[in-house]
Amino acid sequence: MGAFTKTWAFLDFGAGVLALVSLTSAVLWGLAATDQLVLHTNHRLIAQGVHRAAAVGGLCFLALHVWVKVAESHTSAATIVVPFADANQPVLIGLGTIAGYLFTMAAVTGAVRSAFASTGKSRWRYRWWRALHVAAYPAWCAALIHGLKAGRPAKDWATAGYVMALAGVAVALWIRLASRRAQGERTDGIEVRNPPARGRQESRTGRAAPSVPRPRSAEPDRRDTEPLGASRGWGR
Repeated sequence: MGAFTKTWAFLDFGAGVLALVSLTSAVLWGLAATDQLVLHTNHRLIAQGVHRAAAVGGLCFLALHVWVKVAESHTSAATIVVPFADANQPVLIGLGTIAGYLFTMAAVTGAVRSAFASTGKSRWRYRWWRALHVAAYPAWCAALIHGLKAGRPAKDWATAGYVMALAGVAVALWIRLASRRAQGERTDGIEVRNPPARGRQESRTGRAAPSVPRPRSAEPDRRDTEPLGASRGWGR
């Protein structure tokens, strides 16, 4: 009975922390999976696998955290479903509810990414997928505020952990933006996305496009104005 009590007490305090740590790791590894300056293709595949595993683990800890808080009567089941419905801390608990919805949406869209990015799908569907999947960023910010202020007063080490998590995500996001900017400068923009028409014609027909002769200048040629044989020295 003592072990069960200690485990329950740990879950009451630690399930939410483990959820936030796992979801923070998912955000970091998701940013790492898009890097093209440092990581190679195989490394990015590994980062993507860790990103998905951390997201699944974070959602499991999140569900455990919600179940423990409802079982302990710290909040009600209606509050978990309806944001900002808590009587004591409507804003802070509501942020946790919104974070849960957004994280779930990001996880679902990540699982069905192939349905949006498969061959034949229009580009706007992929943009919709991207807009829904990046909901993980505001969800993570809301979860950070919820975890820091909604529960018991955070200890110094917990506050330091939140600050380190915030700094890590900020640095990873900055590296991602810098990587995209550098990639755009290397590819020189329009020339890569819009190859010349002649190159497209050569790729389709396997032959070079016929060249059009340039019109001759209206000015008389210098050789036409010289006497016959002058260029060869016959006039001497």
